[in-house]
Parts: sequence; C-alpha cells; structure tokens
Amino acid sequence: MVVYDPSLMTDMYEYTMLDATLQDGTANRPCVFEVFTRHLPEGRRYGVVAGIGRLLDALEDFHLDDADLKFLSDRHIVSRDTVKWLENYHFTGSIRGYREGEVYFPNSPILQVRGSFGECTLLETLILSILNYDSAVAAAASRMVTAAKNRPCMDMGGRRTNEWAAVAAARASIVGGFKGTANLLAAKLYDLPAIGTAAHCFTLVHDSERQAFESQIAALGTNTTLLVDTYNIEEAVKTAVEVAGPNLGGVRIDSGDLAALAQRVRNQLDALGATNTKITVTNDLDEYAIASLQTAPVDSYGVGTQLVTGSGAPTCAMVYKLTERANKDGRMEPVAKKSVDKATAPGAKLALRSYEYSLADCEHVISGSESALENFVPGEGWEDLLTDFVVNGTVDPQFQGHDGLMAAQDYHAKALAKLPITAQSLMRGEPVIPTKLEVL
Repeated sequence: MVVYDPSLMTDMYEYTMLDATLQDGTANRPCVFEVFTRHLPEGRRYGVVAGIGRLLDALEDFHLDDADLKFLSDRHIVSRDTVKWLENYHFTGSIRGYREGEVYFPNSPILQVRGSFGECTLLETLILSILNYDSAVAAAASRMVTAAKNRPCMDMGGRRTNEWAAVAAARASIVGGFKGTANLLAAKLYDLPAIGTAAHCFTLVHDSERQAFESQIAALGTNTTLLVDTYNIEEAVKTAVEVAGPNLGGVRIDSGDLAALAQRVRNQLDALGATNTKITVTNDLDEYAIASLQTAPVDSYGVGTQLVTGSGAPTCAMVYKLTERANKDGRMEPVAKKSVDKATAPGAKLALRSYEYSLADCEHVISGSESALENFVPGEGWEDLLTDFVVNGTVDPQFQGHDGLMAAQDYHAKALAKLPITAQSLMRGEPVIPTKLEVL
C-alpha cells in the first residue's frame, strides 16, 4: 500500500514562508490561526464539521524523513538552516475547535491553531484539505439521512472518486449518520460495518440468472441480497425466492423508476411469502431522490456519486487565517486582512450558541484581547462550542479511531436535533440561525 507523508501534503509557500521567517526571526512569534468559512454552499441551512479525527491522526504523523528533507533541499525550496530546523519538527502548540459532528454557520471559528508561526504555517493545506472535503461529505450525508427518515443509508461511492478520497468519504459519511460502507479499507481502519454482495457482471458471467443466484446463495447464504434488475425484475424476483426460499435476506434495484419498482417488488415478495425480505435501492441517489422515495416500500439506500462529491458542494470554502500574533515587544496583537470581499475579523475568538425554548437561535462569535475574552460573561444558558483537541503538542485520543468516529455521529444527531426544524428542509434558504460577531 502506498502511503504518503502528510508533511508534504502542503503548498510550497508554506515552506518558503517558514524559511524566510526563520531567517528574519519572526518564525518563533506566538500566533493564532483560525479556520472558518465566509458562507455555506448556496441554499444550505447548516454545515457539519468532519475530519477532526483524521486531522489528529495526520498531525501525529507530521514528521519529515531524510528523503523529504533531501527533496526540499535539492529543489532549493528551503535553506540548509531550515532543513536542520525541520529535522526535529513536531507540533508543540494547541488546537481547539468545534467538535466533530457539530453544526456550523458562516464565520464560525471552526478550528483555532495556537503555536509559533513556523509551526502553524506548515499545517494550512493539510488542515484545509481534510476539513473542506470531509465536512462537505458529512453535510451531504446528513441531508440524505434526514431525507431517508430512519431508513439506513450506506456508502457506495468508492468507484466515483480518488482512492484515498473514498476512504475519507466513507468515514465522513458516518459522521453524517450513514450506517456502513462498501469500502473495505475504511471498514478496516475505522471498524465499520462493510456491505456488498454482487454486481451485474456476476449475473452476466453465469449462463443464467438462476445459476448466478444459486452461486451467490451457496457462497453467502440465504440472508444475502440479490441484484434483480439485470434482465427482467419480475422474473428475477420470482427466481430469487425460488432459489433462496421465503427467508431471502434482500433484493437490490439499481435502475428504473425506483418508487414504482419498489412497490411492485414489495407486493410480489409478499405474494411469494417473502414478507421479511428487504428492498435496497441504488442508482445515483441524492437527498432529493431519497426524499421522493419516502412513501415507497424501501428499506435502505446505497449512495455513491452524490455522496463523495458533497451532493453538488464538494468543498466548504473554509480558509485558514492568521488572527492574532505577538508583536516585536512580545505582546499578543489582533491582526486582520482588509482585502475587498475577503476581510477578516481580528483577534482570537470565543464561539457560543444561544437557545430559546431548547432550540438554537443564534451563533455568537466574540473577538477581543485575551484579557477581554477571559472576562467575558456569556448569556444564561449559552453553550461553549470550543473543545480542546491538542494541548501543548499532546493529542487527546478520545477524538480518534472508531470510538471517536461513533461519538461524532452521536454528537451530530444531537446537534441537529437542537436546530429549528427548518434545518431539515431541502428547500434552499438562508442559514437556519444567524451568526452575530461582537468585538469587545
């Protein structure tokens, strides 16, 4: 298996900035970087934070080996002194932010990275590439799960994206509420339920559909799911029950008018005595297609292309910006861009959410000096949204692995339930709650 070092999953300018600041002395200035997005994808009501666990894994592996250092030196990307500095690189700063599975809105300070400029600047591309993609997939998955109305959704998107993106997407889909994946590497890495039986080629390679079904039943047992739309669905369902008996586990429909076909297949299965046989549908589903099947007798959904592409929003447009740094006298000082349409709010921030009648009504983003933030008194019942993930270089393991992922899924379900019900609408609209920025 080819594995790439996360320390080179960067843009070149991160290393050239490091090199220049090491030479001029500003590399060691304490800094605060923040990740946020200026807007949600058009028409979306909320975003979903995903990728925190993957980011923490990558951070632990962010070390340059001899080959990496030689590459940087041979390409004259950094000087010899910087190569020497990089030999012992290990992030010693702190990272806090929104928990994985949390919902977010425009200008929510999703992640705060504290440390020296040199340490923090190297992490920009890695952080953004993970959070932007994983959060896009998790948001799409969340909308699909909402549309499915308690019927399980499964990831089948591995053949529709980059091989490593497929693993990331499988994990992110779980944050959004999916229940399993067809991707075996994701299932292995994160201890997820794996799903999958046979494709149309399996039926086609046999001399008859009956022989294909007999082969699958012999190998996998009667609880398997048979694909019934290679030729004629009505004949396939009849053959499937004849071969497996009334205890056949399931059938899958992958083409045609899924609602009408599911109704006909359900009636046929019931007439044949296979009343407990489940119906799974696939075929380029998105949240809108799933919503249209709410009244159809469908038991589960397999989702591919639209999941791994964020259902039309493959990135969250998150950015990584310096908001505070030490000045030449060593005092922390807010900084901000004034670029047209890209201005940023200065200073490190607090993030809180207020509630009315147990439903979220506003996202409060508070910025100011450290002393002002320390003395800020939130409103009654306001929820602090920031959690520590890394403290002085030490990663909190509770956010990693299978347990961290399942905790994120549970956290997302609870966070979504605290939003006004309009958040679950698929109609285009503004963010379901406003974000208010207050400067102390």
